Amino acid sequence: MTVSTEADAPVVRRLSTLDRFLPVWIIAAMVVGLLAGRLVPGLGAALDAISVDGVSLPIALGLLIMMYPVLAKVRYDRLDTVTGDRRLLVSSLILNWVIGPVLMFTLAWLLLPDLPEYRTGLIVVGLARCIAMVIIWNDLACGDREAAAVLVAVNSVFQVVAFAALGWFYLDVLPGWLGLPQTDLAVSPWQIAVSVLIFLGVPLVAGFLTRRFGEKAKGRGWYEERFLPVIGPFALYGLLFTIIVLFALQGDAITSQPLDVARIALPLLAYFAIMWAGSYAFGKAIGLSYERTTTLAFTAAGNNFELAIAVAIATFGVTSGQALAGVVGPLIEVPVLVALVYVSLALRRRWTGCAA
Repeated sequence: MTVSTEADAPVVRRLSTLDRFLPVWIIAAMVVGLLAGRLVPGLGAALDAISVDGVSLPIALGLLIMMYPVLAKVRYDRLDTVTGDRRLLVSSLILNWVIGPVLMFTLAWLLLPDLPEYRTGLIVVGLARCIAMVIIWNDLACGDREAAAVLVAVNSVFQVVAFAALGWFYLDVLPGWLGLPQTDLAVSPWQIAVSVLIFLGVPLVAGFLTRRFGEKAKGRGWYEERFLPVIGPFALYGLLFTIIVLFALQGDAITSQPLDVARIALPLLAYFAIMWAGSYAFGKAIGLSYERTTTLAFTAAGNNFELAIAVAIATFGVTSGQALAGVVGPLIEVPVLVALVYVSLALRRRWTGCAA
């Protein structure tokens, strides 16, 4: 007779109620946002008007609330163990800045050869590497927080330096070499730097200072056992608020063009599945732990949709097909990566032999 223990319970049962029903909350937030954007006259325009230098303040607020608790959990005194892992850093750079853009370019041309605006929008999405929501997906999947902080910071630096050059290469140079139609992308390094500063810099500094002064005043035990559980749920509250605002902004565009959305969704689904599964397999093959393999997979699969949408709107216009492709990005990415969080937790049980 086999005695069942808490450790034998399925992973999902061991999650908190908030985490266990995360897909329900996210789907509800997407529906609320889409309906609000569709049914409330002028709501999208009003939300979009609340912006500074092309950055939506409501979305920025939601992302700051979402990222702060997770970054406050990072043990910054352990970052040196990550920066010394060359396998992780080199793998992340190759996956994010070589494999990811090439894969999205290929899928966009293969699956959308007759829709140049949507194709261009997807290529822009592929160039915008994730610096925001990946933090929370990694945390929910029990990835390595310190590794996620380092990889996101590295991606942010590369984003500022390389985004404009890669946009020129994948939209102008490479298509020219292949005899394909070419497109120009007008984006300034300052616009990208502002995005990185707001969506990563502010919560990163806040999280670092909170841990530093919290531990100094009360000790690590109090900080991790008393303080972090209080602020932890706000990460998901911020995520749900961000999703509602994001889909309210573009609800009319998404719901009024369902067939176009379906066409755009197909290469996105393929992209997320291939990048995540390929990165996971690669991490395991080179001997990374479950935690760091999970971090590698989510940082490689996610994209900075905030930057992609802002660039598409600034370059091609708010009603352009490129902007719609950027908007459809999170519509597909959010539920897919939530599902992959649960896949990761199931893999964790097989990989490590424990569910907790």
